[in-house]
Amino acid sequence: MTFNSLILIWFDKNKRNLPWRQHKDPYKIWLSEIILQQTRVAQGTAYYLRFADTFPTVRDLAKADETEVLKLWQGLGYYSRARNLHFTAKHIVNELNGIFPENFKDLMKLKGVGEYTAAAIASIAFDEALPAIDGNAFRLYARYFNIHVDISSPQAKKYFFELGKQVIDPNRPGDFNQAVMEMGATICVPVNPKCGICPVNNSCEAIAQKTVELLPIKSKKVKVKQRNFHFLDITAGEKFLIKKRIENDVWKNLYNFPLFETDSIDQQLEELNLNLSLIKEHEEKHILTHQRLQIVFWKANVDEAELKNLAEKLDSEIISQKELEKYPLPRPMEKYFSKKYKV
Repeated sequence: MTFNSLILIWFDKNKRNLPWRQHKDPYKIWLSEIILQQTRVAQGTAYYLRFADTFPTVRDLAKADETEVLKLWQGLGYYSRARNLHFTAKHIVNELNGIFPENFKDLMKLKGVGEYTAAAIASIAFDEALPAIDGNAFRLYARYFNIHVDISSPQAKKYFFELGKQVIDPNRPGDFNQAVMEMGATICVPVNPKCGICPVNNSCEAIAQKTVELLPIKSKKVKVKQRNFHFLDITAGEKFLIKKRIENDVWKNLYNFPLFETDSIDQQLEELNLNLSLIKEHEEKHILTHQRLQIVFWKANVDEAELKNLAEKLDSEIISQKELEKYPLPRPMEKYFSKKYKV
């Protein structure tokens, strides 16, 4: 049997019963693919169900307020995905009459949709025979064919895409791409792959050559930026200051306490002529893909008059704990409120 027939037989018997596999609706498939970028299936499934229930059609999503979309996304991270999701929904409704693009080329024109996502949607929803090359596909193909091309190199994506076009099943391209993803996620995993139960272990070149643990090759190292964030929990009774992040930076369009990025919060307050008595409430490290954030939460109790004065100085708004539930928050803020205020 061929490589693609073997993994399709395996897929038919072992595929997980995931909600977006129950239909070929391009909107729901697109929604699942965007949510599952940088997200494990176990975590992403609950978010998919909430989004699909809240916004059952692309028109429903397009009509939503961005704050509502970001709030629903809260805790999933990589918030540019949510902003792109909302932007693209509005584009499809307003510019494409609510009709999803039906091929890889046109899907690639959508904001937030790259080659992998476009190929996944095109193959699953529209049976276009193009391979969806993600980390799972890189790993499975590199091992099965014993490929020593560095997957972080510029030529790797094209190399594996062309290989994928040769092996994809033209009659079941969507199932084939999902089978590759499923194999990479459950069998051909990065560490301690389950070669003993792999459906293609008899013809796997990496097993034959004893190179499984060496593949795929990835030499490029991610540069990690160190940053120091100081959040000011400035409170008057049950009211406090909160500010929308409008900069093109982490957590864009989410809300947090007034924030200073500095090595010395005391020096920063002195430079801004802010006379605040601060108590350190909490400190933590928050790891992002390319950034490591050292975060400190400082508490300052003030009266209502001073709170209004500081709101103007810090370009912030005053809200109560009861109003907080409608605001999308970065994960560190969400955890802080949960711990300190039981919100």
